[in-house]
Amino acid sequence: MERTAVNPWTWSVEMGFNQGEIVSGQTRTLYCSGQTAMSGDGKPEHAGDMAAQLALSLDNLEAVLGEAAMSLANLVRLNIYTTDVDLLFQHYGVLASRLGAARVAPTTTMLGVTRLAIPTLMVELEGTAVA
Repeated sequence: MERTAVNPWTWSVEMGFNQGEIVSGQTRTLYCSGQTAMSGDGKPEHAGDMAAQLALSLDNLEAVLGEAAMSLANLVRLNIYTTDVDLLFQHYGVLASRLGAARVAPTTTMLGVTRLAIPTLMVELEGTAVA
């Protein structure tokens, strides 16, 4: 797989994401359902703690990727849904550091939403990966 970043501006790269990515020579695409701060037995975790919810959501996204023999490095698209955009930005380093360690800057959209499926959840990560 070959990835080519498309960035008519540089500000997004400084924030850790590309405006677009061309993926060529792909063999497999994985569309991941939204991952939240749910335990392995389906119970919501870390009510009121955005940093912990973000970290567990990332762990869960990585688990789905890993089950498909992929990693964060394969992400080409990441959608972030949050009930509190300002609070998420205070803890954005949790996400940015994990993506940076994976040497990936997927195209990204962040949306503020009224609520997620379970009221105590504050963040949900939805990804598309290509290998």
